[in-house]
Amino acid sequence: MNLHIRKTTALILSAIVALSLAACGGSTVGSSSDQPVDVVLVTDFGTIDDNSYNQGAWDGVKQYAEEAGLKYEYYQPEDNDPDSIMAQIKRAVSNDAKLIVCPGAMMEVPVYKAMKKYDDTSFILVDGIPHDEENKETGIADNVSCITFAEEEAGFLAGYAAVRDGYKGLGFVGGMPVDPVIRFGYGFVQGADYAAIEMGVKVHIRYTYTNTFAEDPSIEELAGAWFEDDTEVIFACGGQIGQSVIRAAENHGGKVIGVDVDESSESETVITSAMKGIKTAVYDDVKAFFEGNFAGGMATNKTAKTNGVCLPMDTSRFEKFDQESYDAVFSHLVDGMIVPYKETNVATCEELTLINTEVTYIDF
Repeated sequence: MNLHIRKTTALILSAIVALSLAACGGSTVGSSSDQPVDVVLVTDFGTIDDNSYNQGAWDGVKQYAEEAGLKYEYYQPEDNDPDSIMAQIKRAVSNDAKLIVCPGAMMEVPVYKAMKKYDDTSFILVDGIPHDEENKETGIADNVSCITFAEEEAGFLAGYAAVRDGYKGLGFVGGMPVDPVIRFGYGFVQGADYAAIEMGVKVHIRYTYTNTFAEDPSIEELAGAWFEDDTEVIFACGGQIGQSVIRAAENHGGKVIGVDVDESSESETVITSAMKGIKTAVYDDVKAFFEGNFAGGMATNKTAKTNGVCLPMDTSRFEKFDQESYDAVFSHLVDGMIVPYKETNVATCEELTLINTEVTYIDF
């Protein structure tokens, strides 16, 4: 086949793919289309296949939009700074989006600006509360619905389960030290300590933030070094950094705890995931908007009591921790017998009261 024919064939195939996507009601390409649209998801640092909150939020948007016959899209900013995000929000407004879904704490400042500038457009902010750049002023306008989660409870379940399953050398690798990530880490440490006290064992946790949500060889190197020492399982909490930790686990005989969504399919090394019900929460909020029941001006916190957080026991790879044990600890989160500390003003675990757990904080 000559070069001209190959190019012609490629163009024809591209056209067929584009038509197929259009027929499905949405696009899998975040920056190619500027057609009128009903609902748009603007990603933060990551993609819609990041196995984290971008993907969970996108799945919720897509499910409802396809059920209701709506036009939907996602736009991916060129960078994760507020100006780049605002550019995509402006683009969505220009394309007649009635609702813009913004997942991630990186969206707090852009949504704070956008809710005032585009007061005829509505927003769903996942994992955050709108605030100004100095974080001195917060507020939720009537055209914004905020969805937050009790990450400290999800983290608690993961830490508790890991220790009850027999692991005593743990690690926490968080992405950027934003509130949801900090709460995950605090819960993880407290859950581990709670189980350690019950079992009468001592636990050691290495703890760090990478200041990114992206894959990086240095993260894989760090995790590998931890696995080569006494760390048995690492809670990888921050989007794509989980891929770096998984590769380290596969190469050094370690185990991984995933975050936000069920990551069991990513690797045999993933023993469980600290899950948030992002897809369901976004689906419900998008549906409420288009059915005239939008919860504007409010923040809804999804907890264990409202089935907003969990471990996916059906796909978890525990050897000792069973469903009965999980149900027991989960019920204590529901009834308030266990209330993990969740303030985020320090972020290094220094303020946590621990009895059978030692935390070594490491600057990345």
